Amino acid sequence: MIRKCSVMKVFSGMQDEYKKRHNEIWPEMVDMLHEYGAKNYSIFLDPKTNNLFAYLEIENEELWSKSDKTEINQKWWKYMKDVMETNVDNSPVSIELKEIFHLD
Repeated sequence: MIRKCSVMKVFSGMQDEYKKRHNEIWPEMVDMLHEYGAKNYSIFLDPKTNNLFAYLEIENEELWSKSDKTEINQKWWKYMKDVMETNVDNSPVSIELKEIFHLD
């Protein structure tokens, strides 16, 4: 299992909306995440900084790298761009974190 994590940022005042949208995540988005190998996916919020900490586990980096090009993922990014920092292609501004310690 490959563990991945990143930091993103939700806009000030949009934390509740961000949470609401994830609580109502589209079934087809969940299906895509599973199809491309995502497991044990969590997102945490630091309410003081609006930073989001995303953690997930994948089985195959090559397969996972193709998930961002799916139609449903592109639709999700467009849906989320008004509540969080995004790039020009609507993808979240995301800083990948490097694992330096793990304990089972």
